[in-house]
Amino acid sequence: MRRSLKSLFSINTVSITFGTILLTIILFLTGTPIFDMIELKTYDLRFLSRGSRKPSPTVVLALVDEKSLDQEGRWPWPRFKIARLVDILSQAGAKVIGFDIGFLEPDENTPLHYGERLNKEVNALRVNDDGPTEFINDAKKPASSDLVLANSFKKSSAAIILGYFFHMNEADLDYHLTQKQIERQLKQISAFEYPFILYQNQFRKISPFLRAYMPESSPEILSGAADWCGYYNVKSDQDGVVRSMPLIIQCNEEIFPPLALSCAWFYLDKPQLTVMVANYGVEGIRMGNRLIPTDERGFTLIDYLGPPKTFPHYSISDILRGEIPKRTFKDKIVLVGATAMGTYDLRSTPVSPLYPGVEVNATVIDNILTGNFITKPNWTKVYDLFAIIILGVITGLVLPRVDAVKGMFFLAGMIILQIYVSRSIFINHRIWLNIVYPLLVLFMTYTALTGYRFFREERERKRVKSTFGHYVSPIVIEEMLKEPQALKLGGEERVLTVLFSDLQDFTSYSEQYQPHEMIDILSDYYDKMTEQIFGYQGTLIDYIADELVAIFGAPLNQSDHAQRACVAALAMRQNLQSLSHEWAAMGRPYLKARTGINTGSMLVGNLGSSYRFTYGILGAQANLGSRIEGLNKVYGTEILIGENTARLIDRNFILREIDLVRVVGMEKPVRIYELLAKSDAALAEEKEHLLQFYASGLKSYWLQDWHNALEYFERCLLSLPDDGPSQIMANRCRLYMSNPPSKVWDGVFEPLTK
Repeated sequence: MRRSLKSLFSINTVSITFGTILLTIILFLTGTPIFDMIELKTYDLRFLSRGSRKPSPTVVLALVDEKSLDQEGRWPWPRFKIARLVDILSQAGAKVIGFDIGFLEPDENTPLHYGERLNKEVNALRVNDDGPTEFINDAKKPASSDLVLANSFKKSSAAIILGYFFHMNEADLDYHLTQKQIERQLKQISAFEYPFILYQNQFRKISPFLRAYMPESSPEILSGAADWCGYYNVKSDQDGVVRSMPLIIQCNEEIFPPLALSCAWFYLDKPQLTVMVANYGVEGIRMGNRLIPTDERGFTLIDYLGPPKTFPHYSISDILRGEIPKRTFKDKIVLVGATAMGTYDLRSTPVSPLYPGVEVNATVIDNILTGNFITKPNWTKVYDLFAIIILGVITGLVLPRVDAVKGMFFLAGMIILQIYVSRSIFINHRIWLNIVYPLLVLFMTYTALTGYRFFREERERKRVKSTFGHYVSPIVIEEMLKEPQALKLGGEERVLTVLFSDLQDFTSYSEQYQPHEMIDILSDYYDKMTEQIFGYQGTLIDYIADELVAIFGAPLNQSDHAQRACVAALAMRQNLQSLSHEWAAMGRPYLKARTGINTGSMLVGNLGSSYRFTYGILGAQANLGSRIEGLNKVYGTEILIGENTARLIDRNFILREIDLVRVVGMEKPVRIYELLAKSDAALAEEKEHLLQFYASGLKSYWLQDWHNALEYFERCLLSLPDDGPSQIMANRCRLYMSNPPSKVWDGVFEPLTK
């Protein structure tokens, strides 16, 4: 538990993933304007990608279009023309006639105002006879277009639904209204409120509805003659696009339905209409057996079916002239609206930036009648949160385990999957799932983990350079940085080649030179030797007094590590000889080094404690390398290698088998070889003879043929009198001639010192 908490609150892939998921959830729950705006645009794109759909044949549009204005004159027309339209549509069998145009003022485009002027003139002349006044008043009645239109409403067999609108706040008005004027307007629509409101909790009635300041309704003569009135307000989102319609607006204490819902209600023969209010807000509107889904404020999403003219358009002038077959309007909802330029306001919608407002109402009517609604149920919020968490977790699990290219393909795949699922559910099930925030967690997690990987790798590069800069050559470091997975710190068992090199008799010079001179000599020596080790991509382990320790094959794998170590040892010997000649002119001592090389399995890595550690090696094979280096003192040689190393490089180098020894601290004997030169090097003739005689002498030595062996070793000394191994083996033969070993002698020599 403690480890998991520590992992969570430290900077790593787990904490980064958790952080991006948490941040995305916070942004989602609080609502971020920029991301919410982008989500709305993806909502629009879903409509466009879905394409057009055929509406039901129930709704048709009678329009004040350009043709109508050309033939009937400029708008507004006298209302007796609208009365003729109502009569024609009613006679054609229309079931509902809804007006998406407002008759908000008494008609002045009528002979009635001339009668008013005549009446004023008669009064001004103070005519005492009541006859002219009565005549004028009787003449005014048939001259009133409003009265003509009201009579058409009353005698119409189609249900007449008038439209009006609400001023949503006082700032919408350029003038101030008294409370009485507001109440008078409210009184004119008071009969057209929702008949039923059902609260889930009758003792805790909430009012989540959109509130309006005051209505702007038709004159009482018209609204009183109509069957119903409904508002045609719509409300656009923050980007100006109309995606939903408020099905409920509250003004004062009453709540009212819109024009579209009212038309559908009358078309269905006015089933019981109830607003369902739950504790969280509006649950929906029940119309008989139909439930119209809304959000908690009473807004319904509009399922747009296509671009403008998705619904049938008919010019009113054609209808008035009888050019449209009457069966066109039989049992239809006819929405009367305007599409002529300058007569209506265009709406920006998901399917078009210029969409007639009358078609918005037609679309809502179609949605209600067909039961096809775009919904965003309460559970979608839980789904969106679940999608954010799942996508974030999957991204956090996958990205750290793949490389950058695969990570990009993974991200692209997850983006495509999220968009595909959300779009499919929208098109096939009309459910609006959030796209943006699940994509946001993908991008944030990908960006954060990629940045973390970059900084971690950069930090790893610096750490590698800092850790190994004094151990290995810059070339090796660059290779390690190219392939960091090949580097394992903390210790691992591997087959390596170790090189020990010690200066011969160096401590004896401490009495002849000052300490600072000794330090200068050692520094120059180590510089030259380390250059050779780094030149063959070896790793410097340590300087111990006048001894140098290096390994080959780590930290990077090298299949030819044994060969590299041997070449480096020969180069070190050659450079030391050159350096000693230079030092002779400076009065410095002539130095010789003894080198031991061994190959085997050993532990390599950062070894030490939490207080101090170093990159080093451990194991019996590493110790054997040190012992082999010490045997140079016994045999008077410069470079000795173990049998494991010899087995790996014998064809590439000239070797001389020296002896079979059991070093101090080890039970298993090992064959040791002298490393003389590369296989392509030319040896002096006496050296060639030496190798032949020594090999023959060693063979006789193993057979305990001491006389014959001694003869060969002495012939070696004739070729090279100062050859150390020949001297040792000749003396040993003489010893065994006078004091033969036991019958169980195995030929193993055991030195008494390290």
